[in-house]
Amino acid sequence: MLPTLPPPRHLRNLPSTPLQWPDSSSAQKQRISFTKQSSTQMQDHNNAEYVGVGEGSSTKLENFKKLSIVPLVFLIFYEVSGGPFGVEDSVKAAGPLLALLGFLLFPFVWSVPEALITAELGTLFPENAGYVVWVSSALGPFFGFQLSWMKWLSGVIDNALYPVLFLDYLKSSVPQLEGGFTRVIAVLALTMALTYMNYRGLTIVGWVAILLGVFSILPFVVMGLVAIPRLKPSRCSVVDLQTVDWGLYMNTLFWNLNYWDSISTLAGEVENPGRTLPRALFYALVLVILGYFFPILIGTGAVPLHCGKWSDGYFSDIALIIEGVWLRFWVQAAAAVSNMGMFVAEMSSDSFQLLGMAEQGMLPEFFAKRSKYGTPLTGILFSASGVILLSWLSFQEIVAAENSLYCFGMIMEFMTFVTLRVKYPNASRPYKVPVGTTGAILMCIPPTIFVFLVLALAPSKVMVISLLAIMVGFVLRPFLNHCERKRWLRFSQSSDLPDIHSPLQERAEP
Repeated sequence: MLPTLPPPRHLRNLPSTPLQWPDSSSAQKQRISFTKQSSTQMQDHNNAEYVGVGEGSSTKLENFKKLSIVPLVFLIFYEVSGGPFGVEDSVKAAGPLLALLGFLLFPFVWSVPEALITAELGTLFPENAGYVVWVSSALGPFFGFQLSWMKWLSGVIDNALYPVLFLDYLKSSVPQLEGGFTRVIAVLALTMALTYMNYRGLTIVGWVAILLGVFSILPFVVMGLVAIPRLKPSRCSVVDLQTVDWGLYMNTLFWNLNYWDSISTLAGEVENPGRTLPRALFYALVLVILGYFFPILIGTGAVPLHCGKWSDGYFSDIALIIEGVWLRFWVQAAAAVSNMGMFVAEMSSDSFQLLGMAEQGMLPEFFAKRSKYGTPLTGILFSASGVILLSWLSFQEIVAAENSLYCFGMIMEFMTFVTLRVKYPNASRPYKVPVGTTGAILMCIPPTIFVFLVLALAPSKVMVISLLAIMVGFVLRPFLNHCERKRWLRFSQSSDLPDIHSPLQERAEP
């Protein structure tokens, strides 16, 4: 039997107001974890060796500065959005009116529930494994691992988009980037440069996200101001339901408004997560909705409507029509740096997820090793390799593939949210969505319906590839267990992670 572990360092100094955490004797009773139960069973059954990652690490986590609210807001902004670059296909698929309504109303169906669930569970489990811990605690380690595989693969596929989008916006000015050897070299160079930025630490990534975010938003503020005399509201109300490409429309909305839960894999790096994370999610939600709605409103209302032209990079053409070459260059530069911001934010989430899983004993110990900057070096290298391998795919293929994998993972997260509410209604939650158990169930119904709609509209080729990828996860988990039994790989459990499964069961009892 493993000894009872102390609370993690990032829980020891939380303020008592305005969100009250229980005292140290009951701190372990408020959260749920599979860690000790599952790893103890594995140790007894497999006779494998476990060591404390925190005890033997040469890198002291206290030496690294935690993320405050402003960098966190922009990291979430880049996890989810990064600006209106990539929304153009919604106008092409459904016309201006449905595109505007989609980005105005769909957040209340999908983004708000996902952000609320992330705020509650991310503060209940402020661990770097994020949603992996949530699902493992409610549904068991097996499903937690399957979710982690789907989410990590989905995140890597998502990250493969950003070099593609970056070059798509520049190819009108630099035709050599449209294809061939020059494009390949550009993708490799961009991936390596941004990967190095992630290696240097989250503090740098956070403040870079702020600078890039401001630079990405400003050209659309300027475009909106100079476009006021040109606006014709009648252009924005065009719709033809007979010609709507519902598959492309839904995939574009879904891709541009999901990934709110990705920030949970950085929860262990956040300063005072019980207070900071919910507030950051709210501010980022407002920023994302406004950052989509107004550029589409300006773009469709200020220039003659040609839906067929609305594809990747079209905002730079709109800027050229409205104001001239200088604004076009600014929009292109903003698109480029926006994709850089999304890349570094997504890679941070993916790599820290792998680190958190290693700390939970779900991946080999070498994934838990940190660089001298406190970053997960192995996770960064694995994620970067996946990006390079997938960057040859087209924009639409990448979006459809990652959406399918993400949908399967979100179904498990909704089940987890409801399960934890039902099984542990009295658990102390730093942030709690202000609804009861019935409200929690009702809140998950609309996004669940939308998930099945996205899956139903997915191309058969993409669905087959997604199902094959999921099957790999079913094989990977037993393979790692076999490696553990044979002691081919070393698995560890961090001394910073508490045992909170059994105590919370006791707490939840009347």
